[in-house]
Amino acid sequence: MAESVNSPSAASAAARGGFMAAIFLMATSAIGPGFITQTATFTAKLGAAFAFAILASILIDFVVQLNIWRITALTRRNASDTANAAIPGAGYLLAILVLIGGLAFNIGNIAGAGLGLNAMFGLEPKIGGALSAALAIGIFLSRRAGLLLDRSLIALGLLMIVMTLIVAFVSNPPVGEALRQMVLPEIVDFATITTIVGGTVGGYITYSGAHRLLDKGLVGEHNLAAVTRASLTGIAVTGVMRFVLFLAILGVVASGVTLDLSGQAANPAAQAFAVVLGDWGMRIFGLIFWAAAITSVIGAAYTSVSFLVAFRNMSDRDRNIATVIFIAISLAVYLSLGTAPAAILVFVGGFNGLILPIGLTIFTYIGFARADLMGGHIYNRPLLVASALVCALTWYMGIKSIGPIFAFLGA
Repeated sequence: MAESVNSPSAASAAARGGFMAAIFLMATSAIGPGFITQTATFTAKLGAAFAFAILASILIDFVVQLNIWRITALTRRNASDTANAAIPGAGYLLAILVLIGGLAFNIGNIAGAGLGLNAMFGLEPKIGGALSAALAIGIFLSRRAGLLLDRSLIALGLLMIVMTLIVAFVSNPPVGEALRQMVLPEIVDFATITTIVGGTVGGYITYSGAHRLLDKGLVGEHNLAAVTRASLTGIAVTGVMRFVLFLAILGVVASGVTLDLSGQAANPAAQAFAVVLGDWGMRIFGLIFWAAAITSVIGAAYTSVSFLVAFRNMSDRDRNIATVIFIAISLAVYLSLGTAPAAILVFVGGFNGLILPIGLTIFTYIGFARADLMGGHIYNRPLLVASALVCALTWYMGIKSIGPIFAFLGA
């Protein structure tokens, strides 16, 4: 006998699928071409000392995402609506910043898709970017957009992780030295930490999974434990991917190879993969880079447009149309830019890292002072203290890093 779709086990399976979709939307939004290019660039510059920046960023990421996802689930509202309810006008500010950051990220994502197809097939990057943007638009125009979104993100996310693991194993990195410098670094660079935090939970990224859970109805105090597990899992996936990618490139750098970080065509991650696996390495890099880019195009557009509800109510159809327009605008801006794609990809992570403290400040305030917005729930105090400390740290790092981050555009 077929199982009823309303049975407890069917509902449980749907909930698990919803949480998995949120985890992979967040993770694949974070693991974009900027993520890969930033990791390659900073590994080439800092060597094993970059391990400390990765560890610091992961600890910050856990606190940021855990609190924003949990508070979003408790308020049962979009982040911009929650911010407006807490501090009149704050939601509009947050929405504008996220839309700007999401647009900046999506320009980089489309650039990355072009670089990926260039590495795979030798296709001119701007043509590859246009074809990839057209594919993303096709997903949102589909009658089954939600299902296509969830399944494509999960499949491409798993593909990226498996293939990067293979390259990391072949490159034979100095794991012991990386672990030592993870706790005793020779170099501590705040601009680097701010950039990779921004590339993992900055701007729109941390809200992507939270808003997907809202769309799936997986909110409220009764879902809080599952939301907590999902938020931690999303960061764990991105943290593992970042460290594995770092090890893959560190193996190349430690062998004495110098990666070219200068020039309009510089693509340090591609160079590292080519050193490890030759021509096939370039093609594997291209596939990983393209998969990272196309999933991030989808994630950035989906989440950025979800903030438009701060200005007007939107049906699902309206949101899909707005998402298509958002991708088209991102493509048009990319095609008109002359800045090197790799420079864009490093800059946008830093830019979103500068946006992060604003949203985190609002959510930390809600946790401390606005239990009324969370259905009377008294929020976990140790988590709030951790959030306040990270909030202060991200403000400090952001202020210290503004100059170096904008200098990436001149790279």
